Amino acid sequence: MENPLLLFPQLNISASKDKSYYKVMKSTNKEEPHKASKPGAKQKRNRLSLLLQKSEFHEGDRLGRPGNVTKAASVSPEEAVTWGESFDKLLSAKAGLDAFTKFLKTEFSEENIEFWIACEDYKKSKTAHELLPKAKTIYETFIQKDAPKEVNLDFQTKEVTSQNIEHPIITTFDAAQNTVYRLMEQDSYPRFLRSDPYLNLVKGRNPSCPTLRRRSRSFTVSDFQGVQPDFTVW
Repeated sequence: MENPLLLFPQLNISASKDKSYYKVMKSTNKEEPHKASKPGAKQKRNRLSLLLQKSEFHEGDRLGRPGNVTKAASVSPEEAVTWGESFDKLLSAKAGLDAFTKFLKTEFSEENIEFWIACEDYKKSKTAHELLPKAKTIYETFIQKDAPKEVNLDFQTKEVTSQNIEHPIITTFDAAQNTVYRLMEQDSYPRFLRSDPYLNLVKGRNPSCPTLRRRSRSFTVSDFQGVQPDFTVW
C-alpha cells in the first residue's frame, strides 16, 4: 500500500500519489516558478519607462557639469562689434584678447600673441635688473633658432634683436614686436572677424551651451502593442 502524501499538514489532509488531483497539484507547482520568473507586461513597461527616465536624467546631469558646458559669454554684442573697428581695440580689451588667443590656438599660431603679450610685460619692467632675465627668457622662447615657440621674423630684425640681448633696454624687442603685430593684423585678424565664434558673439549667441532635448510625451500602453522586445538581457 502506498504511503499517503501529506498535502496540507496544518489541516491534516493527505492523499495517495495515484490520485488525479495530486497530479494536477504537482503540475501546477512546476509551472508557477516558471511564471514567476517572467515579469508581466505591465512590469516590463514600468522597467523600460524607468530606464528611459534615468538615461534622460543622466544626460542632463552630464551636460550641466562645470567643464562640459562653457559659461555664457559676458561680452555684449555691442562690445564685440567694437573689436572689429581696429586690431588695437581688440587687443586692448581683455575679453577681446582672450577670444583672439583662443582663435589663434585653433590655427596653431598662438606663439604670435604670446610673444606680443610677453613684450608688453617686458616693457612694464621698472628697473634694469628686471630686464636681463626677462629679455633672455623671451629670446630663448620666441626668437633664437629652433626656439620652442619661434615667431616668424625677417633676418634683419632677428639679427638686430639678438645683438641687443646681452645689454637689453626697454626698446630691445620693439622691432620684433611690431613685425609680429603687423603679421597678426594683416593675416590672422581678418580671419578672426570672419570666424563663427566672433560672428556668434556679435549676434548675441552662445553656441557653447548645448540645448537639452526632452521627449514631448511619455510612452503609453499602445506604444507597445504588437512589439515584443527581448528582455532576457535584463
